[in-house]
Amino acid sequence: MFSTLLQGFLLGLSLIVAIGAQNAFVLKQGLKGQHVFWVCFICALSDALLITLGIFALSSIEKIIPQFAVLARYFGATFLFFYGLKSFLSAYKQRNSLEPQGDKITSLSSAVLICVALTWLNPHVYLDTVVLLGSIALQYGEQAYLFGLGAIFGSFFFFFSLGYGASLLRPLFAKPITWVVLEVVIGLVMWSIAVSLLM
Repeated sequence: MFSTLLQGFLLGLSLIVAIGAQNAFVLKQGLKGQHVFWVCFICALSDALLITLGIFALSSIEKIIPQFAVLARYFGATFLFFYGLKSFLSAYKQRNSLEPQGDKITSLSSAVLICVALTWLNPHVYLDTVVLLGSIALQYGEQAYLFGLGAIFGSFFFFFSLGYGASLLRPLFAKPITWVVLEVVIGLVMWSIAVSLLM
């Protein structure tokens, strides 16, 4: 039971940590100390809703198409393999940074609007949460909800850590070696879960 929860947590965390506009925006708000709670909460809650949708939607599809779980397993393993490879290549190239971009946000409504747009208008978020996490959760049968819960915990943990720990994280992630280590760890997590799916 704990192992399922932990795997969901690690995979969810690995997917979210991938550098993007959403994470840069959360970091920027954390550095400025503006609307940090609401920005982190909206990002994490959005992930929670999408992960839940993926698990329930794909479970319903499995009841209609019995072989769907098998197809989902191979899809998930293949995706994780290439996602892990991407992390290893990023570690090799060492070009990552989390420099906050954009104009200064002065109101809560503006911050919320930008946060919602960066989250819900990003096509990758649907692939990562609904499709990938949902399909992998199917492999855990009756414990699928535990896997999903672990992924949701990972999302809340990451966003609130990034938002409130921004002032501590920025000097650390200004160093290329930090990104190298992070990308290698992400790649290893992806590949280990891909192997476990196939076995």
